[in-house]
Amino acid sequence: MSRLNRVTNKGAEVVRRCLRVLRDDLWTGRADPLPPSVWLRWVPHGVVCLAAFGVLLGDAAQLADGGGLDIGSAFLIALAQAGAMVLALWRPVPAWWLSMAAMLVGQSAVRALMEADGHRFTWPWTAAGLVAHLFVLLLLALRVRPRVSLETLGLTVLATYVVEGLIGARNFQPTGVTAAVLFTVAVMFGMALRSRREARTALAQQTTLTAEERARRTLLEERSRIARELHDVVAHHMSVISIQAQVAPHLVQDPPEELKDNLAGIRQNAVQALTELRRVLDVLRSEQPAADGRRDAPGTAPHAPQPTLDRLEALVENTRAAGLTVTTEITGTRRPLPPGVELSAYRIAQEALSNVLRHAPGASARVALAYDPRGLRVEVVDTGATRAAPPSPGAGHGLLGMRERAVMLGGTLTAGPWSGGYRVEAYLPAAAPASPAPDPAPDTQDGPA
Repeated sequence: MSRLNRVTNKGAEVVRRCLRVLRDDLWTGRADPLPPSVWLRWVPHGVVCLAAFGVLLGDAAQLADGGGLDIGSAFLIALAQAGAMVLALWRPVPAWWLSMAAMLVGQSAVRALMEADGHRFTWPWTAAGLVAHLFVLLLLALRVRPRVSLETLGLTVLATYVVEGLIGARNFQPTGVTAAVLFTVAVMFGMALRSRREARTALAQQTTLTAEERARRTLLEERSRIARELHDVVAHHMSVISIQAQVAPHLVQDPPEELKDNLAGIRQNAVQALTELRRVLDVLRSEQPAADGRRDAPGTAPHAPQPTLDRLEALVENTRAAGLTVTTEITGTRRPLPPGVELSAYRIAQEALSNVLRHAPGASARVALAYDPRGLRVEVVDTGATRAAPPSPGAGHGLLGMRERAVMLGGTLTAGPWSGGYRVEAYLPAAAPASPAPDPAPDTQDGPA
């Protein structure tokens, strides 16, 4: 095959591909309705319909009076132009075809009636028809891909050039150049608005994803912090198990070998569990717990015992020293609760008081603990800010951590405005009171920390 044939075949393939693209883009009747404006609702649709009515009257009068068409033919052509504007609100590509067909039919009908010494008619686009096609191209560019908009613009300009420049007519006022410029401006403007809308939509989606990712990361950080705190509670009980298993054989005279073996196995398993807990804690502490938003008291050592409700008064005193008026109220029979419940109750009260200090300057707060046979109710209520709160650098996820602590124990937490202030209320279920476990030997208390 010669080189000329190869070039010819390649060019023919390119032409066929371009024609297929044009067919796929423009030979369609798919619906693409114009969405209603968020603020103006259906006002844009009303404006287009009102403009279409004006085009109907103006184009019919112009074709009949200036173009010499009979009133029936002029009305049908004008109706097609105006109908294309309304159709473009829902099906922009078919509306473009209808507008182009009306223009071609109108220019052909007027061209046949032109006289050399007669009235100079605006041709091939009438003034009203030009306005109608501007609306169609603008509405099309607002909703279809830029490639389709450029294709319709190119075919419109090409048809205008062929009719005016190649076919021509007698004694007319040309509108081709003006129409080409206005059509280009309309399409560019519509494409710019569409790109802006898509960018805003993408930005809103990205903002939503970022907020969800931030909330998910904060949730994981809170759970990691809770796990680090509960480690000490679990390690304490494992230490007690290990010590009791070691001491038990000495409390029985001549214990059987089976008992010694079982107790030795219990102690060995407890020691292994403590070792694994230490490894887990090392992994958790390697994630820089000081940077995850923990609000412990200044100077608290990372190996300090986890707080319980016995330290609630110290927490309240520290809060009062920071300038907040705090009162406490305890109802029910106070009793020892499981360490996890006491730790969560303390942390919830601590976080709630920190929020009052941060977001409600000048307010006073009340901390209420209500014991019942099934659990503990923690309530922190403030009276509301008396002055504007300063900007806070926190991430604003304190409630998330409090809710995680309550849900972890099978409880509930509610928070919201209350009598001009804000209330945080948590209910933490607790098992029936059990006898306190014996304290471990002094030389092993700090082992699991």
